[in-house]
Amino acid sequence: MPETIRTFIAFELPGHVTNAIHKIQEVVKAYNFNIRWVRPENIHLTLKFLGNINPADIEIIGRVMDDTAEPYAPFSLKAKGIGVFPGLKRPRVIWIGIGGQIEPLVGLQQNLDEKLNTIGFSQEKRLFKGHLTLGRVKGKIDSHRLSVVLKKYNHFESEAFTAGTIVLYKSDLQPTGSLYTKLLEVAL
Repeated sequence: MPETIRTFIAFELPGHVTNAIHKIQEVVKAYNFNIRWVRPENIHLTLKFLGNINPADIEIIGRVMDDTAEPYAPFSLKAKGIGVFPGLKRPRVIWIGIGGQIEPLVGLQQNLDEKLNTIGFSQEKRLFKGHLTLGRVKGKIDSHRLSVVLKKYNHFESEAFTAGTIVLYKSDLQPTGSLYTKLLEVAL
């Protein structure tokens, strides 16, 4: 049986956006919350987490990505706002939201999800909420203090960037954090 690889499809962020996000991370880190932070170079806009796949499936996934991307033109997005999933009472993930041309982003994600479903990848049951994961909460966290931080930085907004290429990434889990490798890229 062939070894599987852990994969996901996402938009890569340009350096000016990851730099702006890193500055927010550094400010929030100063509050000493019990959060495992995502390295800035690993922050991306996930469209679909595929999980473990057979490497032989990369080609068909690439065809689905091509088919999905074909009717779309590049669109403008920005990192905007800050929040938590699932909510302030028991936060698990701290994130930066997405602003800009959301309609084509949502349409692209839904089309990708539907097309991947036809080749055996389960469709998402939750509505897509584009976000950039900053960190994952470990254990309990003071929700009042976190609320203050979220309100303070909810105005955050990066410069706009062009979302024009979707990427299939391989994710290798390491003790120091995930290592992402691009397997293929498809232009809109």
